[in-house]
Amino acid sequence: MAKKNIDWANLGFQYQMTAMRYVSDFKEGKWDEGRLTEDANVVLNECAGVLQYAQTIFEGLKAYTTEDGRIVTFRPDLNADRMVDSAKRLEMPVFPKERFLDAVHQTVAANADYVPPYGSGASLYIRPYMFGTNPVIGVKPADEYQFRVFTTPVGPYFKGGVRPLTIRVSDFDRAAPHGTGHIKAGLNYAMSMHAIVDAHVQGFDENMYLDAATRTNVEETGGANFLFVTKDNKVVTPKSGSILPSITRRSLLYVAKEYLGLEVEEREVPFEEVKEFAECGLCGTAAVISPVGKIVDHGKEICLPAGMEAMGPVTQKLYDTLTGIQMGRIEAPEGWIHVIE
Repeated sequence: MAKKNIDWANLGFQYQMTAMRYVSDFKEGKWDEGRLTEDANVVLNECAGVLQYAQTIFEGLKAYTTEDGRIVTFRPDLNADRMVDSAKRLEMPVFPKERFLDAVHQTVAANADYVPPYGSGASLYIRPYMFGTNPVIGVKPADEYQFRVFTTPVGPYFKGGVRPLTIRVSDFDRAAPHGTGHIKAGLNYAMSMHAIVDAHVQGFDENMYLDAATRTNVEETGGANFLFVTKDNKVVTPKSGSILPSITRRSLLYVAKEYLGLEVEEREVPFEEVKEFAECGLCGTAAVISPVGKIVDHGKEICLPAGMEAMGPVTQKLYDTLTGIQMGRIEAPEGWIHVIE
């Protein structure tokens, strides 16, 4: 299939409607067979559960064109597993894993001409999501739901090269202990919006959230996990029950250990330890790793020795290896790459 006539090199990270999307409805206790549709609009009752009580969850992954011309997705089974966990936590019906994978496959295949070509730096972003649809006025779970998948071509997160970030320690809390920080619920992101807008107004790129219980341990940002590198090249990532289990982070830790032979630790990271690290990055689907050059704690600056001008050496190796796996330049572990065509 011929690619769409799109200026791939100048794509931003924003929504652009593609031809088809997948829809399945849950009514009377079961999911229907699902279908592809050209209709991008969602029509809801004014009292729909999602509108009244934010009963909605989502996932995010990408499709790539590899060096040999295949269209692939990266570890979609883990997105399916995480969506199962999210649904259970918000008392929503589980959309079965195999159906999730099939829905993603169908949607990407139907929009294959929107998958950017290899070498463009762009990709096809995939957004599976689910929400309560029937009227709910009392505080309770909805009875009916809709599961959808749409796609949109997006450009590289860093246009014109990687720019190290300056972040601040936030006075706001992202998620409470025993709350919903470990699932991908829309309400978590709504809570972070005031904090990120305020950070931008103050001249910062992102927020560093500390644990809400003690405000002594590093957790994550509004949309990415932290990854640190010690001065002796050990890779360290925070561990907490209120951190979203990032698929990118999990993959980077595997790459660090199995491909690069580095020591890896997933543990509590006291904020007091941050000044001892050599490198810091934010990891997630959008950028894989975003290097952090400076962390500001209420006027006190922590400058990372590596990362003020560009990615640190270990962060760069992690980035190059994982993106090499995603793009087919480096052999992937079994099961990581799902071929669309």
